[in-house]
Amino acid sequence: MATRFAQYGLLFALVHLAAGCSDGGTKEQAAPSGVTDAVASTAVARDTKLVVAFGDSLFAGYGLSQEQGFAPALERALGAAGTKAQVFNAGVSGDTTAAGRQRLSFVLDGLARKPDLVIVGLGGNDMLRGLPPEATRENLDAILTELGKRGIKTMLTGMLASPNMGADYAAAFNPIYPELAKKHGATLYPFFLDGVVGRRELLLPDGIHPNDRGVGVVVEHIVPKISGALAG
Repeated sequence: MATRFAQYGLLFALVHLAAGCSDGGTKEQAAPSGVTDAVASTAVARDTKLVVAFGDSLFAGYGLSQEQGFAPALERALGAAGTKAQVFNAGVSGDTTAAGRQRLSFVLDGLARKPDLVIVGLGGNDMLRGLPPEATRENLDAILTELGKRGIKTMLTGMLASPNMGADYAAAFNPIYPELAKKHGATLYPFFLDGVVGRRELLLPDGIHPNDRGVGVVVEHIVPKISGALAG
């Protein structure tokens, strides 16, 4: 397992922050404009699960068409698996955990109703920028605490530190996700890019963001966990 994690992290070491993950890049692609308004104005049927994908560029669908991103692909896959759901894209490229923490209440308050599940996928940009792991932990802890106060089921998708950050950084960063998931009773998906990272045919030219085929692999792997969380 440790070797596999190191292999995952090695890819991150090869990716420059300007490759769509950092703020202000010319290739920056945020979540579709007006996403919160769309959520607020859309009635969700009682027999339909409301899922919110709350994260960074990996959730926002960086470099992909609107129908190829994680949220729409997940919605289709859940339907095919027998779960009627609407998945709203609350992903913003470049978001750190601090930025996500700041906008969480705004997103939740704009929803048509309380979601059945919020999938939290943040922290990759914190790691790529070398932000202190203790700050990442604090922000994710605050996000999960707020969701818990609102009685919202939560799933946390994990990220891994790049080896070039050093062993001490990895030792502080990598345990954040399993420890916080346990603390808050959230469903944990240990590594969002599992099955995709290192496979060039599943990645955009930047070597980190999934292409449409890569998104399909991510969704195929994660759907059982999400279905279980929704059914629980």
